[in-house]
Formats: sequence, structure tokens, C-alpha cells
Amino acid sequence: MEPNQPKELSLEHILKELDQCADLHHRSFPELATDLVYFPHSVDNTLFIQELLEPFSRIQRSEVDGMLQQSQFVKMSEPKTAVVGILDGKVAIFHQKGVYLLDVSSPEARSVQPSETETVIAGPHDAFVESASTNLSLIRRRLRSPHLKIRKYAVGEISKTAVYVLYIEEIVNLQLVEALEQRILKIETDELNDGGKLTQFIEDKPNSVFPQFLTTERPDVAVSKLAGGRVVAIVDNSPTVVCAPASFFDFFSSPDDYYQRWALGTALRLMRFMALLITVTFTAMYVSVTTFHYEMIPEALLRTLAESRNRVPFPPVYEALLMEIMIELLREAGARLPTKIGQTIGIVGGIVIGQAAVQAGLTSNVLIIAVASSAIASFVIPSYMMSASIRLIRFGVIILAGFWGNMGLVMGLALIIIHLSGLTSLGTSYITPVAPMKPRDWKDVFIRAPFSMLRTRPSQTKSSNLVRQKNRK
Repeated sequence: MEPNQPKELSLEHILKELDQCADLHHRSFPELATDLVYFPHSVDNTLFIQELLEPFSRIQRSEVDGMLQQSQFVKMSEPKTAVVGILDGKVAIFHQKGVYLLDVSSPEARSVQPSETETVIAGPHDAFVESASTNLSLIRRRLRSPHLKIRKYAVGEISKTAVYVLYIEEIVNLQLVEALEQRILKIETDELNDGGKLTQFIEDKPNSVFPQFLTTERPDVAVSKLAGGRVVAIVDNSPTVVCAPASFFDFFSSPDDYYQRWALGTALRLMRFMALLITVTFTAMYVSVTTFHYEMIPEALLRTLAESRNRVPFPPVYEALLMEIMIELLREAGARLPTKIGQTIGIVGGIVIGQAAVQAGLTSNVLIIAVASSAIASFVIPSYMMSASIRLIRFGVIILAGFWGNMGLVMGLALIIIHLSGLTSLGTSYITPVAPMKPRDWKDVFIRAPFSMLRTRPSQTKSSNLVRQKNRK
């Protein structure tokens, strides 16, 4: 996408080209008949002062032309080049006899580290940090387009936290931007310090266990969502950005899907949906079968299972809930401790306690396998927020299976589907493209089709420009 081409290089045209960019600074020096236009988060403040502000404080109006003839000032003649220069972090100097660019762009002030919660094998490894300016620069570096618009809000009666809403003007449905803006403006709180906290204020159904906005620490994911017609919110002091609207199926997509061959990406995505089914039903099915439906167990396995449960004094549902709670305690302890100690906790919990529980007659071998399989499957889901939600609802499904067997299991799954059907994300269906049915979008939801087939943006965004890739000639 190319920026609109102004008719002539002037301050008015440049400001119009970059309008609605809240992070754009326009500074005037009337006594020198000079104006500066730049993105402050992209420039080195020390260089900016040394190269521009200090000389401007010493010279007279008649000396400005002589100063701008120095080699570090590059004269511009094309509006497009000037806009690109500003987007690259240069300062545009508008004077009576010309427009100049001065390169005082700044390297990142803080070391950008790989994401620890969204690791990938292929593709970029940089992640957002706590500085909104750095995060904006990470996105601007990938989207050097004047059509990337940024609105800024102050949230929090005390903290006055800066919240930036980003969107691509020619792609996004502005109704989504307005809806998100209205929800942010309605937030009444003392402080806001994280993107995850922001989502809890603006979600459609805040009492639901499912996350209704996608959060990410990866700039490449945020950029792909922007290019897909979605809106992104950045909270200052938070490494997590919010993408809206989101679909339930977005939480099972990983950046790795797009950085590898499409066949491998498709296989991995299908495996994640299979993991979802395993983590929700595996333990519940064990409870259901061992409580009500022994006829479903193969005869060869029935004897082994009977021997394994012979010493267990509890009903299967109590046995399963006990082990599920133990797994959650181990996971929580491992997450809160330093890495090396966390690994030790995992070994102690997984091997020592598991084996001891079987020998003590507290649980059966088969249940250990079922619970461990469910736990491992839950970690396959790329989104931590969705993974945590799935683990929580698993307890409800186990209890229903303990009361009514397979009927309870089916009832639990039906309740989950009914609940998902009623959810919305920024006013759009949460389970699109299944409901409403949009088969065109399935090629980037249930599978990862070749890029040659991914020519349209998701219909959930209701974008005015759904075509993102033209037909190949």
C-alpha cells in the first residue's frame, strides 16, 4: 500500500498525510520561521538537543539558511521521501527556502528480549517491552506507512497511563475503532498497568472464563493483526498488547504456522485442536467409563484397570479431582519459582509423588496417564490465557462425568459450545467463521493454506478492503 501522494512538499501536506498520529510532534520556532516535525519516540533526545535545539537558541533568523547548508541536513524535494524519512525517525525541518531532513534516529533504549511465553522456532524473536515508545517503534519499523494511525488516551485517575490505539486507516472498519475507543473512555479506575488488565475492563462478557481479546508479546503478531484489519491497543509500561476483535480459533494459531511450510503449519494447527479435545475430555472420560460404562473398556485392558483400581478407596471422580488439583499445584509452584527449582519441582511432582501415590493406593496407574496426558495437551495451546481457561473448565466437565457418565460429558461439552456461541468480541461473533458460517475463512483457521490462497482478510473484521493479496499473473 502506497501513501497518498501530496501535490507539493509543504508543512500542511505533511501534517495532513500524517494526521491522526497522536505520537507525531509539530514544533514551531516563529522567530526563526522554522517548523520541526518528527516522532519523538524514534529520535535520540541528546542528538536532537545538540544538533537542533541548542543551535536554534544561538542563531538569528538570517543564519538559519547557512546552518541548513551543512552536510548532515539533506534537502528534500519529494513529499513521499520526506514522509518516509519522518517515519524512519528523522526530523523534518521546514524553512522558508526548503525542507530538510536530519537523521537523529535513536537505537532502542532498552534491550529487546525474546518472548518467554510465546516462543517460536522460526521467524523473528523480538518481543514487546514495557516502554510504549519502544513498542510503537517496533511496529512502525515493520509498518512504515502513513496509513498506520495512532490515537492516544490517558486511563487511570491517578496513574494517567497512556493507552495507544493503532489501526490502518484504509483497511480497518472504523466502527471497531470507535467501539474500542468508547470502551476505553468509559474505564474508571485509579491505575492501569497492563494490557491483560485492560481487557478485563473492555470485554463484552467480563464474567466469562474465556478471554475475548487476544493478547500478545510479539510485534510480528500485532502487525499481522493490524494488516488483517484488526485494532491493536498498547498500554504504557506493559509488554502485552491487545488485539481486537478476536475469535476463539485465533488462540490456537501460532506465528510458527506462517514461518514454516504450509503443510507442516496445517498439521501443527490440527494437532492443537486435537490437544483441545484431549485436555477437555480425557480425564472426564476416564471418570465416566470407570464409574458407569465398563462395557466400553476393551477386555484386555479391563483386567489391568481393575487391578490398578483395586487398592484405591475413592470413587473415580474424587480420585481424578485429587490428581488434577495436584497437577495444578505443581504447575503453579513451578511457575512461581526460579527456573532451576521449578524443574526440580516438576521432577519431584511428576515422578516421585506420582509413583508414591500409586503405591500408596491413592490413585491408579491409568488415571496418572490420563491426567498427565490432559496436562501436556493443555500446554500445547499457544495462548496461556486460553490454556488456563481450558484447564479450569476441565474440572466442571469431570464433575458432570462423575454424576452422569457419558451423558454428563456430552452435557458439559454442549454447555461449553452454547456459552461460546453467546460470546462476542468487540460486538462480533466469538466463534466466527463457524457461526456465522464463513467457509472462505476456514483456510486460515482450521488449516494454514498456502499463501497463494490467503488472499482475503478475515470477514470478522468487516473491513472495507477485504483483499490483501492480488491474484498472481
